[in-house]
Amino acid sequence: MHLSARKASLFSGHFYSFAKNDKMKRQGFTTRALNVPFPKTDPHHALQMPVYGAVAFEFDSSRQMAASFRGEYVAHVYSRSSNPTVEYFEVKLRELTGAQAVLAVASGMAAIADALLAIVGSGDNIIAGNHLFGHTYALFQQTFRDLGIEVRFSALTDPQEILGLVDERTRAIFFETVTNPQLEIPDIEMLSAVAREKNLVLVADSTMTPPNVFEAGNYGVDIEVLSTTKYVSGGATSFGGAIIDHGSFDWAKLPLMQPYARKFGKNALIARLRKNIYRNTGGSMTPQTALLQIQGLDILELRVSRCFGNCMGIGKFLSTRKEVTRIDYPGLPGNEFYALSRKYFRGIPGTIMTFDLATEDACYDFMDRLQVIRRATNLNDNKTLIIHPWSTIYAEFSEEERRTMGIRPTMMRLSLGIEDAADLIADIEQALG
Repeated sequence: MHLSARKASLFSGHFYSFAKNDKMKRQGFTTRALNVPFPKTDPHHALQMPVYGAVAFEFDSSRQMAASFRGEYVAHVYSRSSNPTVEYFEVKLRELTGAQAVLAVASGMAAIADALLAIVGSGDNIIAGNHLFGHTYALFQQTFRDLGIEVRFSALTDPQEILGLVDERTRAIFFETVTNPQLEIPDIEMLSAVAREKNLVLVADSTMTPPNVFEAGNYGVDIEVLSTTKYVSGGATSFGGAIIDHGSFDWAKLPLMQPYARKFGKNALIARLRKNIYRNTGGSMTPQTALLQIQGLDILELRVSRCFGNCMGIGKFLSTRKEVTRIDYPGLPGNEFYALSRKYFRGIPGTIMTFDLATEDACYDFMDRLQVIRRATNLNDNKTLIIHPWSTIYAEFSEEERRTMGIRPTMMRLSLGIEDAADLIADIEQALG
């Protein structure tokens, strides 16, 4: 594994350099996913990346080891900091997104926390959407508040309102590409224009819109954070997260990043993460998880396509039932976010939908009668899952807070899997009675 440091870059998201294949860029997503080369030729010519379960890696000499710790020789040292299997997952995701660099972490929440803590310090503030995943909202309202970081919430629909929240300590705008479970889509290009005007980092949680449907770098997103537990894992095989730097922000404009920008240039964000936040907080992805997620990337497009087809079929069926008082899915014509879903996500705005029944008790009774659809929390499992957000994910918040976040006691969230659509429809039909 020992190569000259001149040929390698830890902070660009991979250790070993290889030529970009222009032909691959013209190929389809799944073809590209299956053909991203290993960073180093496997001695046995394995078609699957091996799991490097080792914790530590030996050096040829003590001087070489010392050079590695000084950053003069790039090599894997200790798997909490970097690992060959995790590295390949990062390389693969980097190639598929066209990003500057990718860092794999232990969970989606680790990706959000690490990415923002790299650019925001005590006394700083960020602007965020007011309809967020419950644990993200808790991170901002509890943990960040305790660290002296203010989060200013906005609907993110009016550029003048957003500009009115900006001051000299504002560092970033954070948004979800599709909110969960409200299923709202912001105008991403508008957010990008505001961020550029004020030299703010635009950070997108793109968990709901995986890279086969959303090319974030084309719309002004600087950093993507995503829970790879969801779509990327290949059907709830493992949990993880990723931080994707699209190389579009001048890191010298942020006080915390300036020392890294002087030394590492475009790779300043990943350098600060690897040498500080990520390394010191210890939220690394395991090599066993990385292998599962590598395999998940191979079939990502196929699974999303199947789940999307089920989403559309179920949505059309639910619209015919008098018991259903409301259906929300931005992929359905007539939804207020349909045009934005086609503009940014090729008409595939994730594969979860929500629908309402008349009362909260009616929701419980309906869910208890389901036989194929599972009562569980997750997104994009291979199995179709249903949950009642009001009484579960958002249970720790007050009724006023839940309603402010767009959560209703009559709402259920349905995450479509890959079962046969006819079987899912039959299950819903019998449960409705």
